[in-house]
Amino acid sequence: MWDYKKGKINILVVEDNANITESFKYFLKMNGFMVSVASSKKQAISYIENYKFDMFLLDVQLPDGTGFELCRYIRSKLDKPIIFISAVAEETNIVYGLDMGADDYIAKPFGNSEVLSRIRCVLRRYMVKEGNSNIIKYKNIRVDIDKAKVYNECKEIFLTNLEYKILLMFLNNINKIITRDELLEKIWDVDGNFVNDNSLSVYIKRLRRKIANSDCKEGSLIQTVRGIGYILN
Repeated sequence: MWDYKKGKINILVVEDNANITESFKYFLKMNGFMVSVASSKKQAISYIENYKFDMFLLDVQLPDGTGFELCRYIRSKLDKPIIFISAVAEETNIVYGLDMGADDYIAKPFGNSEVLSRIRCVLRRYMVKEGNSNIIKYKNIRVDIDKAKVYNECKEIFLTNLEYKILLMFLNNINKIITRDELLEKIWDVDGNFVNDNSLSVYIKRLRRKIANSDCKEGSLIQTVRGIGYILN
């Protein structure tokens, strides 16, 4: 199992702003991570081909391409955590990044502590615990808690860390209305993260699509309660 507290996690940060990378690199090292920095897509690919990394933090805008292109390259070769860090915070960019397999999307400016919390959350999502499986079943959805894996009609589906947290909250509160404020507070604030209403809407929309089955319309499992929040019927 990965243990970020013992410095066994090797992170590649792809960012061309030297001021950001130097302070960020120092902060992550002080918190037990091993950190390498690439300032371009070409340099990042070279590092990936020659070294082993456990996680990737990608800026969207790079001098010779985009973080999206780099994410697609990484996903074609590795099943490792990917987090976007970007000054572009439009919903379309967030959706695009998450749809191609990123685990999280953090908008600049951000605090180092926020990023550290997000990193730890994503790493926990990838950790596989030993022991007997703890299974939650609901209609076409099955969640293996110990392995943090989700299945829709026996087919494994990929959820980002935040989508996974939202799903667990709904499964633990079936037929109970959950307000948007409760989602923001109980799911993210516990880990010291900040997510705005627009980002929450993106995650709910994507989660609905992923857990829908062939017999129900997208969104029929997680229903909107107008002016209040959501409910899992």
